[in-house]
Amino acid sequence: MPVRPRECVARVTATRVLTPDVLEADLAMVEPATLAFDAGQWVSVPFGPKTVRAYSIASSPRAPALITLCADVAPGGIGSAWFRGLRPGQDVRFKGPLGGFVLDPGDARRLVLVAEEIGIVPIRSIAGELAAAGFERPTTLVYSARDPAAPTVDELVTDVAALVAYVAGGAATIDAVRAVLTGKGLERKAVKWEKFW
Repeated sequence: MPVRPRECVARVTATRVLTPDVLEADLAMVEPATLAFDAGQWVSVPFGPKTVRAYSIASSPRAPALITLCADVAPGGIGSAWFRGLRPGQDVRFKGPLGGFVLDPGDARRLVLVAEEIGIVPIRSIAGELAAAGFERPTTLVYSARDPAAPTVDELVTDVAALVAYVAGGAATIDAVRAVLTGKGLERKAVKWEKFW
């Protein structure tokens, strides 16, 4: 049964700069003491009565007392400024877990995980959970590259029989990947997606 989202408080224990535009923060749960979530879910941070920002959980659900959030701070908005300002010892209020971009453990089809830019965050959590669980089915991970010579989803995924795809990134990428896979015969409902922008 899915976990109901709730209001939470966590304390920043560490922050890291992964790239000039991508930051990561570790949060130790305070209230509740642990956060039960599924790989691929996210939390929402309020910035006033009508403004919230969503941050995907990058860490494993197997360590529910500490969650890791990751953010692209290039947009420069209120959420970017907040994330850049996080410091160890600071309390963070959020609601979570949220989102249905999670694996169905009973689905026996092969997996294709597709991520664009910051869309790698929920895919990272999903892939980590698969590895920890001893997942043995064939899986393809495609991460977008700015190199035009990099292989594409069309080249890497040639057989869609018994396949389910998880795609995270921008609307244009999701639409393009969905078009490629459905064009090869995959049912549209076999493409799960999480839109970031």
